[in-house]
Amino acid sequence: MKDNIFEKSHDKQFEFDSQVALVFDDMLKRSVPYYKQTINTITNIASNYIQKDDIVYDIGCSTGTTLIELKKLLCVNATLVGVDNSKDMIKVARSKTKAYNMDIKYLTKDIFDMNFSGAKIIFANYILQFIRPLKREQLIKKIYDELKPGGVLIFSEKIIYEDKKLDKITIDEYIKYKKSQGYSDFEISTKREKLENVLVPYSEQENKNMITNAKFGECQTILKWLNFATFVAFKKA
Repeated sequence: MKDNIFEKSHDKQFEFDSQVALVFDDMLKRSVPYYKQTINTITNIASNYIQKDDIVYDIGCSTGTTLIELKKLLCVNATLVGVDNSKDMIKVARSKTKAYNMDIKYLTKDIFDMNFSGAKIIFANYILQFIRPLKREQLIKKIYDELKPGGVLIFSEKIIYEDKKLDKITIDEYIKYKKSQGYSDFEISTKREKLENVLVPYSEQENKNMITNAKFGECQTILKWLNFATFVAFKKA
């Protein structure tokens, strides 16, 4: 379904409810530059690290796209688990997965209540930015502690720039991008208003500092477009 949620004014802040879940795939494709290429890249990378009987989690899995695309690539049996606290997102994910006749498990659960022990790969795409900074640090530490040795964290985030002029330029370029995807000025400004204080991005370096502070080894930026970036971090074997 087409994302037209913000064609009209809303009183409430942005939330991942049933209305958003139904249009979320279209929203991502039109709101996140190179979204499809990002999913293709991270699933290709992950598939190179996954061995037989490994466990893979996608936290904040939304409609299940990442795990579905990963499943298409895998040549070994692995346990794939999607976790999201939105029952509406999980409902859509299960429906999509059933259509592909795939074996992927989905849980409607708070990620802080999850036990990721033994996980080889954890995906966290565009979710840390919605978590308050202190709890964000706690989640990364939890992920590090529960990943198996040699495990991999792959995450994507919206980012900011410390140079204020450059930050404004990237925001302006992003607005141009959204207009090219068919969003109106009103939709863009309304959504941005509703995300105020809900989505709190870090800079690229702040994201990397958070990762190294949790004792991960190498952390690399593997994709970047203005104010969007994807990172890969490794837990030493």
